[in-house]
Amino acid sequence: MQIKVPFLDLWSQHLPLMSEFNQAIQEVIESSAFAGGRFVTAFEEEFAAYGEVPYAIGVGSGTEALWLSLLACGVGAGDEVITVPSTFMATAEAITYCGARPVFIDVDERTYTMNPDALKNALTAKTKAIIPVHLFGQPADMDPILEFGRDHGLYIIEDACQAHGATYKGKRVGTLGDTACFSFYPGKNLGAFGEAGAIVTVSSELNEKIRILRDHGQVRKYFHSAVGWNCRMDGIQAAVLRIKLCQLEANNQRRRNHAAAYDAGLREFEGVITPTTAAYARHVYHIYAIRVSNRDETIKNLTDQGVATGIHYPVPVHLQEAYRDLGYAAGAFPVSERCADEFVSLPMYPELTPSQIELVIEAVKEVVADGVEV
Repeated sequence: MQIKVPFLDLWSQHLPLMSEFNQAIQEVIESSAFAGGRFVTAFEEEFAAYGEVPYAIGVGSGTEALWLSLLACGVGAGDEVITVPSTFMATAEAITYCGARPVFIDVDERTYTMNPDALKNALTAKTKAIIPVHLFGQPADMDPILEFGRDHGLYIIEDACQAHGATYKGKRVGTLGDTACFSFYPGKNLGAFGEAGAIVTVSSELNEKIRILRDHGQVRKYFHSAVGWNCRMDGIQAAVLRIKLCQLEANNQRRRNHAAAYDAGLREFEGVITPTTAAYARHVYHIYAIRVSNRDETIKNLTDQGVATGIHYPVPVHLQEAYRDLGYAAGAFPVSERCADEFVSLPMYPELTPSQIELVIEAVKEVVADGVEV
């Protein structure tokens, strides 16, 4: 079957910018500023300005951003960090690689982000931090999370790896917690030409600690004040990201327009649950995930009609084999588990055309009309 609507189409995004990319990459090559250097510094300054924060630190991936944020906050062996199981594995991995233990709480049924009411049930004397995840581009409900954190002396690290440009009550994600972590994996709203990430913070102390940790613990070359790691951003990735950052706001608005079109075309069908945008949020739709009760059959029917789809994420983190030792059983977090069984991610990228969106909508309608239970 010919794919008429790909799940992601990076070539359409990159093609109009090829001359800018080629020139920027040539400048990096000519300057030999490959690891860190002036291109990374320039991107950091521009990303901080975009995010309305004083500090941005370029790193090698979103996973490294989470890990270094936790290390800078002093999270280590014997500590616990509260997060959600409805997320990509990296959120929990970063906690584990600090020597700490992930403690999960369920998500809200409507927003798919952390349910703040469940925090009190997960708090122990070992709790050191909370990582709310701004899933699919929707900010978590941060005010009650921040209040809980302040009341109990906990660090708040925003996992904003899918939420570039999203806002909570008019404030950029990244301005709310102690740090926020971004991934620039190629398919993200702001994507590099490989692996890259960033940490933003309003704290000068955390900024300094993270900068030292990402560069082998060096305060200056060959002088190490801490045991760090090599988490530097590449110069070529920074150069590419600077170009694409200029497109981010317009591309996010296109995503929001596409989501509105999907909403209008699909919300009338009782068997299809479309995403909900919280009243407090500016959702940037990294992912547009509907929920259906017969996912496999739905995906097959859409594929047969030339519509590519994805699943984010089929197994919640607490039920992954890698975390069996935490002792969570099926049923521990019913909302996350139900979503994992029902999510179908539809094509979502700025370059989608109205005709492609209509084709996707009609394909979903046809599945319903053919009697597939969705």
